[in-house]
Amino acid sequence: MLLTIFYRRIDQEVAMNKELNWKILVINPGSTSTAIAVFQGEKELFHKTIRHSLEELNKFETLFQQYPFREQVILQSLEQNKIKLEEFSAIVGRGGVLSPLSSGTYYINEVMLEELRTRPRVEHASNLAAQIAYELAQKIEVPAFIVDPVAVDEMEPIARISGLPEIERESLSHALSLKAAARRAARELGKSYSELNLIVVHLGGGISISAHHKGRMIDVNNASSEGPFSSERSGGLPIMAVIKMCYSGQYSLSEMRSKVMGKGGMVAYLGTNNTLEVEELIAGGNQHAELIYKAMAYQIAKGIGEMATVLKGKVDRIVITGNGAGDKGALGTTFVNWITERVGFIAPVIVYPGSEEMKALAMGALRVLNGEEEAKVYKV
Repeated sequence: MLLTIFYRRIDQEVAMNKELNWKILVINPGSTSTAIAVFQGEKELFHKTIRHSLEELNKFETLFQQYPFREQVILQSLEQNKIKLEEFSAIVGRGGVLSPLSSGTYYINEVMLEELRTRPRVEHASNLAAQIAYELAQKIEVPAFIVDPVAVDEMEPIARISGLPEIERESLSHALSLKAAARRAARELGKSYSELNLIVVHLGGGISISAHHKGRMIDVNNASSEGPFSSERSGGLPIMAVIKMCYSGQYSLSEMRSKVMGKGGMVAYLGTNNTLEVEELIAGGNQHAELIYKAMAYQIAKGIGEMATVLKGKVDRIVITGNGAGDKGALGTTFVNWITERVGFIAPVIVYPGSEEMKALAMGALRVLNGEEEAKVYKV
């Protein structure tokens, strides 16, 4: 019933042909934080990251039990900043780890919520966003959306083959960031996203390298277990050596998992996942730190080369984005230059430093509200 009300409300306001200036609330939960932002059209009016102590979060036995607590701190933050919930035309949350789905903006419905509550593919803080956004939207009878969740899957059948029939390659990536950067590049080139072949790279705690063919992300590494190592993830590893470690009796299942995610990559080699500290070591003449740092750039460049073969060498641009592409500090311009000098022969490189996930979420909702895109209905 509510979805019907939402459709009618949007259609009526668009049909009136008045100056629309939608106000959108964006919700992006992290493992120990909840980020919120307020957008008026394309302009960000407010942004706050609410930190949660381990003492606060450890009160909950499961991740999903945290959602009422996080919802309440969002409402408190809005009230403290004199922002009324009733002002919003829509509420959008970062998408959770759902079943494979195509790219786009989705209405949050009970099918989606039931899956995230009872059988998520992976326990991840982003799974909370849909529930919070939906409940807040119900209070004021406006639509609730998710946009390009990590489970976006547009891979070709040939890309799913792993080498063992028991294991299929999965599309789990920084899809929100990758898609937003691809659309931005297309817009700046004066082209449609559906006209271009792009290789898009997200640099962060995990690293995603993706091939985009005419508006579809047809291949991407699973940032949790494939591709280059990152500041705290191991990336793809020599499999026989991994099997030997698993059966050595020296490591538990949880210890092996943490070696792959959380305690792998740069932190395993150098004892820190802080790239500023690594850059200071390099500046002080630490050759081992420089070798590891350059090796990460080397592996990223190799991954870009792989995606160039997916696109049969027909690449319009290589796009590098994420906090790891920052102008200064963490994975700064020197690091990006190390990548660029290896891949520049493939195609011109565009760099978009920083994370624009909050804006990407708002723009996904805005495209629907403006009638530029039709929201999808989630079905398993």
